[in-house]
Amino acid sequence: MHCPECGNEVISQAVYCHHCGGRLEIETGSEASGTEKSPSGSGSSDTIDRFRAAAGRPGNGPSQDRDDDEEQERTLWVGRYSPKAMVGRWILSAAVTVLLPVVGFYFGRPWFWWAILVAIVLLWLYQLGVMLYRQMSVRYQLSTQRFMHEHGILSRTTDRIELIDVDDIAFRQGLIERMVNVGTIEITSSDRSHPQLEMIGIENVRDVAQMLDDARRRERRRRGLHIESI
Repeated sequence: MHCPECGNEVISQAVYCHHCGGRLEIETGSEASGTEKSPSGSGSSDTIDRFRAAAGRPGNGPSQDRDDDEEQERTLWVGRYSPKAMVGRWILSAAVTVLLPVVGFYFGRPWFWWAILVAIVLLWLYQLGVMLYRQMSVRYQLSTQRFMHEHGILSRTTDRIELIDVDDIAFRQGLIERMVNVGTIEITSSDRSHPQLEMIGIENVRDVAQMLDDARRRERRRRGLHIESI
């Protein structure tokens, strides 16, 4: 080891030169070997940050949830049996109500008038009971991923049909149903519990059927399946 001031040889462990008194620069093990080391972990951290930046990910942020790209399930439609579907039955009941007094007038017996009155009351109570039962016992719900069918009053059962399992959707309307814009929707699916499901008394039946068909197409497209045009 030589002194940088006077150039004389000095002891390697000395701090000052014993010839000129100048301070000596002591090389550490890492400096003497000429190897430069970055702070602990900084090199690997920089490499990881560059890799994440190239991949479009934040360098030190939390990992993103895998389900971010998945569509959140949303409710599209909720429906029940529409009283408009009873218009045909109301018309028939009204016709019977008018016809029975005519028959009673023809026979002209007092006991027959009481029988006609009881029959008319029972007829309208029956029609009212059918309407209330269908409204209270059936409920439909369509989401972006599935179709739910609830039925029952005291005990309720809920059946779910995945939209990806729905194969065909059709609807039908009678003459009077077309006048009041109600109808029946038929769902054909590969679901074991309800391969054939009929939804009777649906208001705006054409729009609801189209909504069902669009939802199943979107779900199948999202799952990456190929469907044939109907």
